[in-house]
Amino acid sequence: MAQRWLVTGCSSGLGYALADAAAQAGHRVAVTARRTEAMDGLARAWPGRITPLALELRDAAQCAEAVHTAADVLGGIDVLVNNAGGGLFGTVEELCDDEVRDQLETLVVGPWRLTRLVLPLMRAQGHGHIVNVSSVAGRMAFPGLAAYVAGKHALEGMSQALAAEVAPHGVRVTVVAPGHFATRYGTALGEARHRLPAYAELTGDMLDACRGMADDPAAGRPEDFATRVLDIVRAGASAPLRIPVGDDAYAYLDIAERAAREELAAARALTRAAPSPQG
Repeated sequence: MAQRWLVTGCSSGLGYALADAAAQAGHRVAVTARRTEAMDGLARAWPGRITPLALELRDAAQCAEAVHTAADVLGGIDVLVNNAGGGLFGTVEELCDDEVRDQLETLVVGPWRLTRLVLPLMRAQGHGHIVNVSSVAGRMAFPGLAAYVAGKHALEGMSQALAAEVAPHGVRVTVVAPGHFATRYGTALGEARHRLPAYAELTGDMLDACRGMADDPAAGRPEDFATRVLDIVRAGASAPLRIPVGDDAYAYLDIAERAAREELAAARALTRAAPSPQG
């Protein structure tokens, strides 16, 4: 059955592929990007199914206008996909307050704001699906991506609370955690204004890997990501809250889960041991 989608971050990569696949599947899709011309190809390919909207996630007024316009043009919103977001490269010591705030505005506050704006519509109609695009970085850490990791961890925590809050209203929540996909994430990755030589050796390979994502032949295809998200939305209530996408995502998260269990066991052994003698 055709649905009404609002998908953010559709200028390229995962968002563009998802909007294209959703329109091909017969859905009507409001797509957003900072510049609407970046989505002209989608609009031409799917006239009547694609509605391009300008959106800067950090602008509260634009967020409200985008949701209002999408709901007005589509006649409602059944699926919200919070996909927009960019990365910032830098260690905890390298990043200043303004850089951290800017990253969290994009990765956490913006999706939170759009969710808050869409929820009254979904509650009123008695159904809806919110898909928050996270990353394997939402459940593990990578040196040099401190702010990005923090943002994705926060997005997953918000989503977990949200799922419990909106379930009685017929609204579903899914966190999608893609692994390594061939997108422009790495080439668009910003860097801390003040890099420190002390961390260059530790983080250099990670930065190079990020920069090369778009040209990595081993990386997943955005079209495959789009197919999986459509499957997840079709699955409805049977879908789990958090879903990795991509074989490497499962491999990464298997490592993260194993490390978490080992850490918990070590913590239990430490705190249940006899106290050390004082003095």
